[in-house]
Amino acid sequence: MHFKPSLRMTRRQFVTTATAGLTVASLRGQDLPAASATQAGPAGTSRVIIDTDPGVDDALALLLAMRSPELKIEGITAVAGNVPLELTLPNALRMVEIAGRADIPVAGGASRPLLRRLVTAAQVHGENGLGGTVFPEPKTRPIAQPAAELIRQIVRKYPREVTLMPIGPLTNIATAISIDPDLVSLVKGIVMMGGSLSGGNITPAAEFNVYVDPEAARIVFQSGIPITMVGLDVTRKTSLTDDHVRALESGQSPVSHAAAKIARNAIDHTRAQGFVVGPNMHDSLAIAAYLDPTILKFKDYYIDVETSGELTAGETLGYSPTAGDDRRLPGQEKQTIKMSIRGSAPTLASTRTSPVLRDQFLPNAKVAIDVDSGRFFDLLIGRLSGKQ
Repeated sequence: MHFKPSLRMTRRQFVTTATAGLTVASLRGQDLPAASATQAGPAGTSRVIIDTDPGVDDALALLLAMRSPELKIEGITAVAGNVPLELTLPNALRMVEIAGRADIPVAGGASRPLLRRLVTAAQVHGENGLGGTVFPEPKTRPIAQPAAELIRQIVRKYPREVTLMPIGPLTNIATAISIDPDLVSLVKGIVMMGGSLSGGNITPAAEFNVYVDPEAARIVFQSGIPITMVGLDVTRKTSLTDDHVRALESGQSPVSHAAAKIARNAIDHTRAQGFVVGPNMHDSLAIAAYLDPTILKFKDYYIDVETSGELTAGETLGYSPTAGDDRRLPGQEKQTIKMSIRGSAPTLASTRTSPVLRDQFLPNAKVAIDVDSGRFFDLLIGRLSGKQ
């Protein structure tokens, strides 16, 4: 089912806002050569685009992806989030160089959310986004196309073959969908780090990636693209330890050494702030969820995003008839629930009635609800250290 965005703006207003200063004309570059729907990547690999805001855990997630032969990384797109775009883009380029993967095109994207001022997490990731770890300035340059255009071109070149892997705010993905609405039927799926059904980490209600750009997140969740959501419900169980760092330090490759430096600084930064455990490897778990879904346990949910709450903007709300809130009678397991999702009650000053946002519950995401942390770290540390 295709869910249309319920934001009150025209297509022109949305594109103008979403591209954060980029003109629509600049986003309409030359298309990549067309490809048939049956064209596949190298044997045993899956085509992916990673959208990211490095970020400590983003950096390790990128290194994990580039050390995973199962993935054919068609592009990496940077977005403002953990730190501003002028830091996330060079940080992504640094990881590409460290991994020896300068063949992967890297594009800069949105420098701010669709409708809001940017809120960063420099207090968590350090002023440079890498926990204070200093690497040389990247020699690799980003490509000319903006991120949304690169996403659009690659998805159209390989229809129904490309999985989008956003591990930062969803601004670039929402922008690509707005520019080219037909993409929703051409994207194979989305595996994302973001959201939570058990409280937030930037506010009591909201997880950071969704909080930064809740309007973009709502567009993506309502797009109809199959979504796998890896949120705080599981990523909180992935605390990096000194043993993990020592294992990385024992590796012999540039990737292992770089990951060890980032991990060590991240742990030291976290402890300096008074935390006993952490940091958590949020984004790496989303990559691992694609590499080996059996590491996690999933349930189907209908997910929507709160965009107007003063205290709850960015909250992801979920309903699942298999998660303890089943209102169906025995024998009705396969029937659609005929119960509407209703918006807030109207104020006394309004003449409208409470809007019906959905007339029935239909799942739009597979949500990770549990994780085997040991197996996850075996995969992450094994790949980064070169021992797996």
